[in-house]
Amino acid sequence: MPTRAVAAVLAAILAGWLALAVVPAAAQEPVPTPFVADVLWAPIPAAGSDGRRHLVYELRIGNTAASGLALDKIEVLDEPSGKLLLSLDRDGLGKRFSIGGRRGSESTDLGVGQFGVLFVHVALEPNDQPRAIAHRISLRLVQPGVDFSATVARTPVVDRPEVLLGPPLVGAGYIVGDGCCDSIRHVRALLALNGHFTLAQRFAIDWEQADPENRLVKGDTKTLANYTIYGRDVLAVADGTVVSSRNDLPEQVPGALPQGITIDQVDGNFVVLDIGGGNYVLYAHMQPGSVTVKAGAKVKRGEVLGKVGNTGNTQAPHLHLHVMDGPSPLASNGVPYVFDSFKLTAVDKAGTADFDKAEATGSPLTLTPVSPHQVLSRVLPLDLSVVEFSR
Repeated sequence: MPTRAVAAVLAAILAGWLALAVVPAAAQEPVPTPFVADVLWAPIPAAGSDGRRHLVYELRIGNTAASGLALDKIEVLDEPSGKLLLSLDRDGLGKRFSIGGRRGSESTDLGVGQFGVLFVHVALEPNDQPRAIAHRISLRLVQPGVDFSATVARTPVVDRPEVLLGPPLVGAGYIVGDGCCDSIRHVRALLALNGHFTLAQRFAIDWEQADPENRLVKGDTKTLANYTIYGRDVLAVADGTVVSSRNDLPEQVPGALPQGITIDQVDGNFVVLDIGGGNYVLYAHMQPGSVTVKAGAKVKRGEVLGKVGNTGNTQAPHLHLHVMDGPSPLASNGVPYVFDSFKLTAVDKAGTADFDKAEATGSPLTLTPVSPHQVLSRVLPLDLSVVEFSR
């Protein structure tokens, strides 16, 4: 096409955007937009230990314009009522919108041809039960300085049967490391595998354990046995069939993630358990020689599967646990789950930095006791909660 014709087409498209910025088009008419947007996976509500339901999902936005885009605001709306469920301004977006979906590449600006992923968390109010949601995206075309807004990326909210688990461990002082819903290491563990995105760890928990002095480790932090959780029995959370397991990887020295680890070693010594209903449970990082089950084995809830260790992609002993919709620990979609019962005893309100410091140095956690303790049922303990499990 001649250069003059190309310029004319671009001018016409820009004129359409300018008109739309002032006069909304009828809902049934096609609407030109300078971007594309879609939800990677339809959200499934998670019932949290705070008494609220939580939507945790990912919104992809790609720049299709011949101009940079500056994101100003993204709002999550109930459909069809239009009720506002969440509003993120430019500051909020800057903490959650990642270029290419990569952690550490947060930005509010999209260059020509770039895409990014917004990691969304909507804590629903008690009366909010959306069956579908949409996203109102407001931005500025940097050249020629035009503001634009459109409501796009409509998606259902999935009403999936509840995944009910028994305790994976028994005892007191277990702390939810990097859990739902605003932590980063699991919630934003978006991977490009086999040519498409996966996020199996969306609702994963790294379980660690505090001793009576609120320490995760006491003494030399390079000594595995000094970690409170090390060697604890890992239990089947439901009746099921073992899909896969591993038992031969050596322990890592605590204090740093291993170098040169391969993708088949990241979970260390592990078990994947098929618990029915299209749900699979991953247990990762167990001690070498401790995994008692192999593929095809039938297990009962409460049966010992192995012992907590420090194998694979880990820097301190812990039990990594998550539920997914397929048998691959990485190439599946992470789904929410609840425990049938646990006792909530404290919360580390000082945040992830306090947890990381306690793990690295042996300093006591800064815990805020829950008094009286709360016995909770059929909910997911949220990030940095401290719980007690009994059989």
